[in-house]
Amino acid sequence: MSDYSSLVGKRVEAHYRAGDVPLSVIGALALDTGTSIFVEERFSHGGRDKTIRVEIPYACLMRVREIGAESGPTSQTPLVYLK
Repeated sequence: MSDYSSLVGKRVEAHYRAGDVPLSVIGALALDTGTSIFVEERFSHGGRDKTIRVEIPYACLMRVREIGAESGPTSQTPLVYLK
């Protein structure tokens, strides 16, 4: 079982690093392959449906936290750290 499989389909905030630059992304956790996660966000722009999908390798992840569907993260939201 993958480390983040329990969060697949839920809205998450993932903090990761690309080199020395810390980054974050918010969206639905679409897939957990066991070596990386895919966070996806769907939206409409100019009357067209768009999807952005970000692949984040486990080695780059700092933390992943489940957030509410429409609200941002709260202090009561537990963090899931890479083991």
